[in-house]
Amino acid sequence: MTEHEDAAAWVPSSRELADLESAAQECRGCELWRPATQVVFSSGDRSACVLLVGEQPGDQEDRQGEPFVGPAGRVLDEALADAGIDRSAAYLTNAVKHFRFEQRGKRRIHQKPDVRHLTACRPWLEAEMEAVSPDVVVALGATAARAVLARTVRIGEVRGRLLDEPDRPVVVTTHPSAVLRLRGREGYAESYAELVADLRLAAPYA
Repeated sequence: MTEHEDAAAWVPSSRELADLESAAQECRGCELWRPATQVVFSSGDRSACVLLVGEQPGDQEDRQGEPFVGPAGRVLDEALADAGIDRSAAYLTNAVKHFRFEQRGKRRIHQKPDVRHLTACRPWLEAEMEAVSPDVVVALGATAARAVLARTVRIGEVRGRLLDEPDRPVVVTTHPSAVLRLRGREGYAESYAELVADLRLAAPYA
């Protein structure tokens, strides 16, 4: 198959996660597969009640092939533990499966995915949510929220409560990378506490 406007041509009919992950390795639904090291599909419990969606892999995730294994992932680990959610019992994925970056010398600088990347990758996210069938979805950041809800939302307007969506409730919170950027500065403790409080909304489903 040639590069396509979205991933639908690569998503198999099977809703076995192993089949989805295998097929995702060949996805050419957008151009991001070219510079990325690999597809970063998911990790965690494949029958989880809590499904967490981030934006996209970062540098370490792209190198290691798993979501949330870099510095922001460590913040998420701490916040999940403080919220009473066992990370190993949750399912973690991203709205976009390839790392979008700008090369600056030896460094790879994160670039936010465009709407076209979210649209292209949405068939994978839909297939994952259908396969896992969680009781609650947590969208980490505005990009993830847009992918999950299929509409734009402002985090400050919707966080702190369960959104009653047609398929299942959704919690929208900040991405742990936004909390990480405040570490060592004023506002970190408050931002981290808000993340934990939002995650606690999903804890009863875990």
